[in-house]
Amino acid sequence: MERVVEAMYENGVLTPLEPLDLPNRQRVTISIQALDDDADFDGLAAWHRVYEGLAENELGVIERIALDRTAFMRPAA
Repeated sequence: MERVVEAMYENGVLTPLEPLDLPNRQRVTISIQALDDDADFDGLAAWHRVYEGLAENELGVIERIALDRTAFMRPAA
């Protein structure tokens, strides 16, 4: 099983920012990638979860809907 989880490093300890659902004393491998604190990574992580598990054709449908301004604009009166 491979999973990406954000964590906070403080006082020598990495603390996951979400539950891991692992058995006690489970050994894991950790890959570290520092994130820019100034960016909105919570929003980015949420969008990644929205797209998780979708097929390419499903992503295409979502992108077409999102880019279709007619779905979000009222016709001029």
